[in-house]
Parts: sequence; C-alpha cells; structure tokens
Amino acid sequence: MRHIRIFDTTLRDGEQSPGCSMNLQEKLEVAARLEALKVDVIEAGFAISSPDDFEAVKAIAGMVRGCYVGSLARATEKDIDRAWEAVQGAEKPFIHVFLASSPIHMEYKLKMTPEQVLDRAVSSVAYARVRCADVEFSAEDATRSDWDFLAKLYSAVIAAGATVINVPDTVGYTTPQEMFDLIAYLKANVAGIGGVELSVHCHNDLGMAVANSLAAVKAGATQVECTVNGIGERAGNAALEEIVMALHTKREYYGAETGVETRQLYRASKTLSGIIGVTPTPNKPVIGANAFAHEAGIHQHGVLANRLTYEIMRPEDIGIPANKMVLGKHSGRHAFEDRLQSLGFSLSAEDLNAAFEQFKKLADRKKVVSDDDIAALISDRSVEIGDGYQIVRFIVNSGSTVPATAAVRLSRGEEEREDVSLGDGPINAAFNAINRIVDGAFALEGFSIRSVTEGEDALGEAVVKLGRGGETVTGRGLSTDIIEASIKAYVNGVNKLMARK
Repeated sequence: MRHIRIFDTTLRDGEQSPGCSMNLQEKLEVAARLEALKVDVIEAGFAISSPDDFEAVKAIAGMVRGCYVGSLARATEKDIDRAWEAVQGAEKPFIHVFLASSPIHMEYKLKMTPEQVLDRAVSSVAYARVRCADVEFSAEDATRSDWDFLAKLYSAVIAAGATVINVPDTVGYTTPQEMFDLIAYLKANVAGIGGVELSVHCHNDLGMAVANSLAAVKAGATQVECTVNGIGERAGNAALEEIVMALHTKREYYGAETGVETRQLYRASKTLSGIIGVTPTPNKPVIGANAFAHEAGIHQHGVLANRLTYEIMRPEDIGIPANKMVLGKHSGRHAFEDRLQSLGFSLSAEDLNAAFEQFKKLADRKKVVSDDDIAALISDRSVEIGDGYQIVRFIVNSGSTVPATAAVRLSRGEEEREDVSLGDGPINAAFNAINRIVDGAFALEGFSIRSVTEGEDALGEAVVKLGRGGETVTGRGLSTDIIEASIKAYVNGVNKLMARK
C-alpha cells in the first residue's frame, strides 16, 4: 500500500472563503483537531498577508507536533523570509512557494514571459531551500498550463531543491480523466520526480474536486491537498473527509491508504462548522446529517438485516458517537467527563470545570442533554472574547399590536451600560440596542437560527455575519431561548470586530 499524505489547508485556503475567517484562538482549536486527525501536513496560513495571520502561523507552528506545519509564500524573497520567520519554530517546518504557470495568468496577472517565470521559480525555491529543508512549489493554474512547459518548470525547481511539487487545479476546470493523464505525463517527463512528493490541489467549481484528486492518486500522486468540510474559495476545495474515506473504503482499488485517524473526522467537522457558523448540507457525503440515515422502507429492512446492504461505511468509523447513555440534571461530573472523552474532547482542569458548569445550567432547562448539545457547548466556549462585552440582562417586548422594543444591559470590565431601542422585531430591536451601547455601526450581513437537536427544548444556535470597515466576522450564540442565542451571537461578533480593531 502506498502512503498518501494528507495536506490540510483549512487554515489557509479554507479560511479565504467569504465569512469563514477565524481569530487566533479559533485557529488554534482547528489546528488541535487536525493534529488529533493525524494529518501529515498543516498549511497554517499565509504569513505575509497580515500581522494576525503571521501570529497565527507562528503560534500553530509552536503548538503542533507530529506533522509538518508551513506557510504559503509568493515567489519573492520578502514573502519567503516572512514565512520562514513564522514557521521556523515548528517540529517539521516547510515553506510553500507558488507562482502561476498558465498562459492567461502569465500574460494578464504576472505580465511575465515563460522564461521569466522559470527563472523566478528556480531562484525562489533555491532561496527558500537555504532556509528550510522542506520546500513545496506550486505552479498556480497548472491544469490550464502547457504540459511541456510544466514539465520543464517542475524539473527545474526540483533541481533547485524543491521537495514537493504541487499540481493545482486552481479554478476547478479539469476533469478526472484529464487529471489522470496530466499526472501520468508529469511522472514520465519531469526529471527527478521520483525523489519528491507529487501533490494535487483541486477546487470544486464543477463539483469534481474529490474525483479529480482521486484520479491523481490513481495515476501516482502521493499527496492530496484538501480542507475539512471542503471549505474554500468560490465552490470550495476537495473535502478532506471524502478523500480520506474514499481511500479507506476503496484502499484495494487505489492501492493506497492514509494515516488519518478516521474516528476524528466527525469531531473535526463539527468543530469547524461550529466556529465558522457554516453547517454542511444534510446530504453532504460522510459527515452530513443524513449520511447514515435511512428512510425508505426497503433500505431500513436491508440495514436491519445486514448493515452492509446499504452502508459502505460505519458511523463509528468516522467517530459518530454510539454511546446512548442519557445525561441530565442529575448526572455527575464523572459521567460528563466520560462523555467528553468519548466525543473526542480533552480539556484542561479549568476548562472542564467551566464546561461542567455550563452543562449543569443547560440541564436545568432541558430534560435530556444530547451529545450534540455538549459538543455545541464546548465549541461555544471556545469563541468567547475574554475582555469583550458580556450580557448582564435583557428584556424584549413584541406583539402584533405593539412595536417591538428591547432593553439590553452589557458589561465590559467594571463598567455597565444599558440602552433601549425599537426594531422591526424583538431580535432587530435587541441588535439596535447593542449598537447604541457599544457606539458602533455594524452591518448585519447574514443571520440564521437552527436547532442543534430535536424536540421542544432543543438548544438553538444563532449565527450572525457581522461586518464593519471591510471586515466580516462570524458570531455564534447558544441557548434554549432563540432571542438569547441571537443576542449572544451578535455580542460575540461585536467583540471579534472590536478585538481586531
């Protein structure tokens, strides 16, 4: 069996998708999930893009162990120096240099000739290799590039010291057969390719990112670049969980396997969706809510007789909890801690105490606390802004014959402020009152509410997309009261924007 390296770019390419930006604490939480997944490579960010991104890459490099941690860099010495400064503390650092190679990119974006691109790529890789033992080179828009030029370019950067060459389908244009043929061509025509990792990076614009990645593996690629839940620019990237489980399920066909701990896939997916506020569609392969659901009678009968009739994967394989022990207001700390461990959470003593207190408060409102409730509580705690505004109390009034009003009182440090506002509804009124308290004008770019679980006492999750000054953040709030959840989400978003400022 060939080992296929899983290169995760959730924290770089994935975070570039609109509304999916994360703060430092959130990025560290995602990185910890990726570490638990045992991915081979984590692209932690684009160090030169902003001071925040630099600090995040540096922090992740210092925290994660057991896998490569790197930064993206354009083919310039300034970018490479900044990337190296950020990743040099990693146990296994790498620098990812990229430069476009397609005719349309070279002419209209780079305004460079193929010869100039070749020279720049070689000098940049050589410059990076002096600093770091592992250097990846990506020919941006490779699938729309001239194959002969690509072979020449990759041969040259390998000679200059590249240890990984990457073939990106940057605009999601190619098809599986075309990708197979391209990888086969490069394996036959690139000098030194047998001594380096051959990687692919596929986007999903035509819905073929996973299929294209797997075709590349079949043709001989040794690394796949992907993201949790398939997040990424435009239509997203190849979904990590789909790549991993396809290779896990069809390992004999591909003659390949990964080292990913598949039982951590579900938790990684839930953690990310909780942080960015984007929940996968119910029919999302592998981790969607309906991925293991069977409604048709003939399917149910078959599954009851033998699960293999309609299930090619087991829920347990991806970490969906099978424990059905009921937790409620009378459950003790030991049972709660045991459930956390079964769900894949490992908390410090301080965080465990805080989580247990939150659990007891929720149990007072609900008869039964589900696994999804617990996971949502843990994720909600991770995005709190310590020195930001906190909710003291709120009162809302609304009806069909009276205008909606809201009185909200917030604290920040020792100071407390309260204001009252009208609105089109109770939630809008509460948001207006918060804006008056914090002296801010925020654009509500998106708002949604969903139930985390089923039933009349379901825990509700509110998500807001809040913008100001060209920046957009995601705010989240949880409560069995949807108005309280909405206010929590809005305050959370306000705190994030103010922290960035």
